[in-house]
Amino acid sequence: MANNYIKCPKCGLKIEKYRNPIPTVDIIIEMIEDNRYKGIVLIFRKNTPKEWAIPGGFVDYGESLEEAALREAKEETGLEVKNLKQFKAYSAPERDPRMHTISNVFIAQAEGIPTAGDDAEKIKIFKQSNLPENIAFDHREILNDYFMSKESG
Repeated sequence: MANNYIKCPKCGLKIEKYRNPIPTVDIIIEMIEDNRYKGIVLIFRKNTPKEWAIPGGFVDYGESLEEAALREAKEETGLEVKNLKQFKAYSAPERDPRMHTISNVFIAQAEGIPTAGDDAEKIKIFKQSNLPENIAFDHREILNDYFMSKESG
């Protein structure tokens, strides 16, 4: 790194600066109706990349991963999720072209009708058989892992 230090404006002391990955959460929301699985919720992003994505976002300072997952689910889908369980973490440096993020992926269930909110332009329920082609980030890999885990029980 060319510029690993910043100077204290008061005393001139050189302070090493660190570039760390940014924590994020993604929530695979299983839609349940009459105790039957109907599919998972994906949002079509308002912002670049304008593609389908698993609902999620950045963890706020002072917020737990679980709190962030519940908040992002509500903000992006309008759904109150339940049975939140951590699934897996994804940390490839290139997983998000905007910056290096580490995503903690959760699985949860919800009932009702999802509504696009916050960063979502539109929202839809998908099954494995009708997933869209244009899926953002590494979310296709995440969904493949999710569906494989469901098949293996």
